[in-house]
Amino acid sequence: MEKRTILKLPGDGIGEIVLEQAIRVLDAAGFKADYVHGDIGWKYWCTEGNPLPDRTIKLLEKYKIALFGAITSKPKDDAAAELAPELQGKGLVYFSPIVSMRQHFKLDTCVRPCKTYKGNLLNFVRRNADGTIDEPNIDVVIFRQNTEGLYGGVEWTNPNDEVYKGLMTHVKFQKNFADVPRDELSISTRIFTKKATEKILRAAFEYARKFGYESVTLCEKPNVLRETSGMMFKMAKKMQAEDYPEIRLKNTNIDAQMMWLTKNPEDYGVLVAGNLFGDIISDGFAGLIGGLGFACSANIGDEVAVFEPTHGSAPKYADYPVSIVNPIAMIASACMMLDHIGEVEMAKRIRNAIAEVIEEGKVKTYDMMKMHGSPDVIEKGAATTEQMTDAIIAKL
Repeated sequence: MEKRTILKLPGDGIGEIVLEQAIRVLDAAGFKADYVHGDIGWKYWCTEGNPLPDRTIKLLEKYKIALFGAITSKPKDDAAAELAPELQGKGLVYFSPIVSMRQHFKLDTCVRPCKTYKGNLLNFVRRNADGTIDEPNIDVVIFRQNTEGLYGGVEWTNPNDEVYKGLMTHVKFQKNFADVPRDELSISTRIFTKKATEKILRAAFEYARKFGYESVTLCEKPNVLRETSGMMFKMAKKMQAEDYPEIRLKNTNIDAQMMWLTKNPEDYGVLVAGNLFGDIISDGFAGLIGGLGFACSANIGDEVAVFEPTHGSAPKYADYPVSIVNPIAMIASACMMLDHIGEVEMAKRIRNAIAEVIEEGKVKTYDMMKMHGSPDVIEKGAATTEQMTDAIIAKL
């Protein structure tokens, strides 16, 4: 096996904890790598005014592959208040470093699989008409456009003359907002481009074809968001008809989809959506397989790829004397990295080890036991973060 150099970006809170556990599993599986640390997160915002320092960008440009833990984000005013005194009043504005990273490196394809682990007590169940309990098998992969849409960062509060003049050219703005004082306006844009939309749609269809999924479901809101969602739906129909006729294209609105995913989740395979709706639907499906402790993801560009769990930094848990958090999402994200670089069999071995531990049921973190995340869960039988990792390594 070629020895790799992997950039590790622990970030904030529990990010460093779960990242180190994932590296332990990679080592145990025989993955040969050198790990280079990269600075990212809240600490660097507070002390440097930049949560994604240029030195970290240069490291990612050099090494191309990164494992990322988690970051803390706070609203604009709260973020500004936590800047070091010497940085106050300099016009610095906090922007999520993971969003900045996605945009800088054009990591526009986000892949988020949500698959049932047999034996997980947190799996979604439903009651049948005869009173019996049914546990559907969920095998869903969400493709989320990662760099545009509402997360594009093109926003204004109290828009300037040039922006306001442009807005006033739209009849809807004239009719509904012309009498609103300008300093009371806050505006976020939702920008879709054909190039990025075509890329995420094709990635979804290609994945469905490669792995034998019968359908691709577009999850947007074209009946209301006629320009952005409408464009995406039109492009999806054309692409399916011309290039993927064997794959069924489904179209569901995001609000309806959130209802349907708890009625018949087994009917869905590959889903594709813009940035915000992809974020929402992936968290919704993650809830059906046990929550964010099981939710992994990949951010993939033409040259650079970053792999991360979809949970947050959970700072209160990072301060516990013994870590109680579930490392599976981070370990599964490392498996996605292995797939990406061609170590498919190694990734399969690790996934099988995770599945065996969960099905066996002897080692469960607090979330898997439906406990609240307090320090005393260990005394009540919950496994520590390290014990869960130990169990997975033992299965390897």
